[in-house]
Amino acid sequence: MRKVGLPDQQLVMFENLPEVRIKPEPFLKWAGGKGQLLTQFAALFPKNFNCYFEPFLGSGAVFFHLRPHKAILNDVNPSLIAAYRHIQTQPDELIIILYSLRQNYHSQSSQEQERTYYRLRARYNGLPSGSLEKSALLIFLNKTGYNGLYRESKKGGFNVPFGRYDNPSIFDENNLRAVSQELQNVTLLNTGFKEAVTTAQEGDFIYFDPPYVPLSKTASFTSYTSQDFSLADQLTLAGTLNEVTARGVLFMLSNAATDTARDLYKNFNQHEVMASRAINSNPNSRGKIAELVVTNY
Repeated sequence: MRKVGLPDQQLVMFENLPEVRIKPEPFLKWAGGKGQLLTQFAALFPKNFNCYFEPFLGSGAVFFHLRPHKAILNDVNPSLIAAYRHIQTQPDELIIILYSLRQNYHSQSSQEQERTYYRLRARYNGLPSGSLEKSALLIFLNKTGYNGLYRESKKGGFNVPFGRYDNPSIFDENNLRAVSQELQNVTLLNTGFKEAVTTAQEGDFIYFDPPYVPLSKTASFTSYTSQDFSLADQLTLAGTLNEVTARGVLFMLSNAATDTARDLYKNFNQHEVMASRAINSNPNSRGKIAELVVTNY
């Protein structure tokens, strides 16, 4: 049994528990996460493939659903990939910090929780990527910030405001351990999407879930990192689809069902699924919306 604590927080007692095997689920809430679409995706996934690639990882809902025997997962966000790596290699240490964060947070009034959120958000922004504490804070902020968003300013600072939730669970220890087990045969990368799939070969499968082509000039949500995902990036991605197809690689891609997206992928099979849109400043604009799914098989 060990005592561990963060600065300015209570010490917590942590005891290693028996290993529990459950089906892993995403450990983060994520704007555009594909958990709600998995039932509709089921008929669109390839029946068989070798190695699985996901160059825009986010919450990893598709990866955790498919549970491939071998995978290469990537994201351009270094703090996100660091969190996956810490769950992969240091789950005990990460869980200890999360217990301390949760115990301290749940002991506070709502006003104190809001002050704590902004203090820890500032601390998160001051820590280097790769810090174990930063990975714990990413999970904490994701579950206590507004709407489960991850958003960065142009200067690279996480800037999501406080979310007013009643005693959020913040993390599930059994699930984090299941995620850690699932990641044991996974290679984690922090690079661009094009570089992430250079080793994909015939018979492999790539699921692309890029920032979407905006529905309108004001509808874009591309501040997932401090650098926006531009139309030039969309065009580069379309070219990457041609390259992997020429190598015999299977791919599936999600994007907005816009005329621009349809034109970008006009040489491939196009399908529609219906998604719930929850992130919009106007509640009347929320609801079901068509999304485009593109495949080369």
